[in-house]
Amino acid sequence: MNRTGRPARPTVPGHMRRVSPPRRTDTSVGRPDVHRLENPIRITAFTQTSRTARLRKLSITGMATAGAAAVALTLAPSPASAAPAAADASKVAVSVAADAPTVKTAESAKDADKAKKAKKAKKKAYADNLDGWIKEALDIMKSEGIPGSYEGLHRNIMRESSGNPNAQNNWDVNAQNGTPSKGLLQVIQPTFDAYHVDGTPHDLTDPVANITAAANYAADKYGSIDNVDSAY
Repeated sequence: MNRTGRPARPTVPGHMRRVSPPRRTDTSVGRPDVHRLENPIRITAFTQTSRTARLRKLSITGMATAGAAAVALTLAPSPASAAPAAADASKVAVSVAADAPTVKTAESAKDADKAKKAKKAKKKAYADNLDGWIKEALDIMKSEGIPGSYEGLHRNIMRESSGNPNAQNNWDVNAQNGTPSKGLLQVIQPTFDAYHVDGTPHDLTDPVANITAAANYAADKYGSIDNVDSAY
C-alpha cells in the first residue's frame, strides 16, 4: 500500500508497458495529419456546392435540349395543320382553273362588242330614195325586234302617200282636230311621239323615222305592218 492507503499498482516490466504509437506527421507541411482534417464542415460544404453546380449544369443542359425540341416541333407543321394548307392550295388551283373560262368568255364578249362598234362605225350606206328609206327602216326594225317586210311597208306607203315624205292630209278628222297626218305612212304627231324608235330623228316627216314609228304602232295594234291593208 502507498501513503494514501490505497493498494499500490503492481510494477510492470518495461518491455510490457503500453507505448502510444508516434504521431504521423504530414511530410509536406511538417504538421500532424489531424491538422489536414481540421474544419470538416468546410469540406462537406465544398462537396455539396460541387454537387449543386453539377445539378444546375445538368438542369440547364436538359432545359436547352427540351427548348430545342419544342422549337423543332413548333416549326415542323403537324399533319392536322398541313392538311388545311394543302386543301387551301387545291382550292386556289381549282379557283384559277374555274376562272379561266370566265376570262375567255369576258374577252370574247369584249371582242364581240368591239366588232359591233366597228360595224356601227362603218355605217351602211343607203340610197336617198324610197327603196333606200325602206331598207334602212327594215334594218332598224330588225335590231329593235319590230316585225315587218319590204312588201308590207312599200304597199302601205304607196297607198298612204304615193312615196312622198312630205305628204300631209288636211281634210280628214285628224286634220279637223288639229293633228294632220304626215309623212310616208301618214302618222299624226301624238302617235309618232308615243311610238318613236330610238336612233332615228325625232322628226315626223323624216322618212326613216316615219316608217319605223308607223311600223312600231302597227305591230302594237295589228301584230305587224304586213297585216294593214287600209287606213289604220
